[in-house]
Amino acid sequence: MKSDAIKTGPARAPARAMLRATGLDDAAIAKPLVAVVHTWTDVSPCNLTLRDLAQHVRTGVQAGGGTPIEFNTIAVTDGIAMGSDGMRASLASRETIADSIELVVSGHCLDAMVLLVGCDKTIPAAAMAAARLDIPTVILYGGTILPGHCKNKQKDKPLTVQDVFEAVGAHAAGSIDDAELHDIESHACPGAGACGGQFTANTMAMVLTFLGLSPLQLNDIPATHPDKAAAAKRCGELVMQRLHDDGPLPRSILSPASFRNAARAVSATAGSTNAALHLLAIAHEAGIEFGLEEFEAAAKTPVIADLKPGGRYTAAEMFDMGGAALVAHELRKAGLIDDIATVTGRSFFAELDALPAAAAQDVVRPIADPIKPRGGYSILYGDLAPEGCIVKLAGHGREHFEGPARVFDSEESAFAAVQARRIQAGDVVVIRFEGPAGGPGMREMLAVTAALVGQGLGNDVALITDGRFSGATHGFMVGHIAPEAAHGGPIAKLRDGDRVRIDVATRRLDVDANFDAREPVRIAPRVTTGVLAKYARSVGSASRGAVTAPGPLDAVPTRAIAATLLHEHPAADLDLDLVGAT
Repeated sequence: MKSDAIKTGPARAPARAMLRATGLDDAAIAKPLVAVVHTWTDVSPCNLTLRDLAQHVRTGVQAGGGTPIEFNTIAVTDGIAMGSDGMRASLASRETIADSIELVVSGHCLDAMVLLVGCDKTIPAAAMAAARLDIPTVILYGGTILPGHCKNKQKDKPLTVQDVFEAVGAHAAGSIDDAELHDIESHACPGAGACGGQFTANTMAMVLTFLGLSPLQLNDIPATHPDKAAAAKRCGELVMQRLHDDGPLPRSILSPASFRNAARAVSATAGSTNAALHLLAIAHEAGIEFGLEEFEAAAKTPVIADLKPGGRYTAAEMFDMGGAALVAHELRKAGLIDDIATVTGRSFFAELDALPAAAAQDVVRPIADPIKPRGGYSILYGDLAPEGCIVKLAGHGREHFEGPARVFDSEESAFAAVQARRIQAGDVVVIRFEGPAGGPGMREMLAVTAALVGQGLGNDVALITDGRFSGATHGFMVGHIAPEAAHGGPIAKLRDGDRVRIDVATRRLDVDANFDAREPVRIAPRVTTGVLAKYARSVGSASRGAVTAPGPLDAVPTRAIAATLLHEHPAADLDLDLVGAT
């Protein structure tokens, strides 16, 4: 056991003494030490149940012969931070969460881990940590929130936080009054759980299932559903099984095929474009070659799930009808996903075969009768995005947009213009200096996009940014433009009135302007001290996942050079493992 390094032999008596102080006896110390990690916080509904779920995981670990070691990490809630300076912390928190899991688990030589996650950045962070540590790991999503309902308005329409953001735009347009806005605000989020549509949290929870890191069906269970506790206990038991039977470990589960499966599932459900950013980051940590073009190939998968933000149903409603397995069955029948290893020890297809036949439902259609013939996003290049960008296609049928640029150097200035009704149909709103380094933190633009939708401009205005979008965004939106403005990307040369063309058919994002004759606009760094300044200095391009830590593939060239030097200079004091890691 890895934990023998801290608990076995006379020299480890001090460590054992400290473990005894926590309540462990000889028998507990002798067992495998299993991390039970959660992102609990009571600042938002997304992670609210995780501390309670951890107790059920502990029971499962103990039943399987292990000793649970519980700790929690941070979480930043996008729905609260959205539209404020606080949103800069969101993407950076993904790295901090992954780093903290790695440091605590490796620092205490723990043998295995169950990771309980609840919102947008905690989910990919858990997968990144699993890939780094490569010990027996099971990840469980805390679950979606249930849909809300207004008492007086929209009684038959399930509400999510998306409706609240859009109500802000409707309020600014005079379509609803203060009382109606308050009514929607008061009823959209009825309790614990992450945002209810196929937004980033539910998209990434599904991604974990299709990657094989979470057991099929368990992530689908809503946060407040009575079956969630049993799912948590099952994960505790499952991680002990993987520990006892020596596998499969995360890096043997993660493969090019599993990443393709996950990307196709995102396409089939018109899921969040943030999935591209996070899958690139997880692949980086796993040492898997998986580039931006993989998402264009995946986007040929038709949209078959009728989910918000572009569709009718919430994630909780899809769970009632059969959950992510409905999507998996249809993709499998069409030959669009491959069989892969999973954390259960059985293959993904074996897990599907073990499920009972689904009842009649209308949330997921057959591939032959899709909602849309292609996925909810496309990868574009061109004058404004030499390294690529991603266009979100959910909720509208357009594949071409052309109009004059309305350029803003921050989300706040763009939002102010929208609220002041200064944006007109046909405009291309440009929000720059909001990329990973320039933001810093690559804020989501939901406040702006939802306000445009609320004003009835969702299909009549395009928005392009080096920032990103919430999974709740719909409309003609282009994000993740790379290189970003802060790194001198072409978007920094745009001026008001430049004619911008977005063409999905040709996969181009171009502008009618002579950029050779222009210098890029530059702005002073927004943050010069603290964690965000450190993040801005180290974060990479969005086109490669906006990661900050080197991955296994990054070490190969350095290691090869070091090996050559050592061969040529045998007396050199070179530690290849250390060189490769750094």
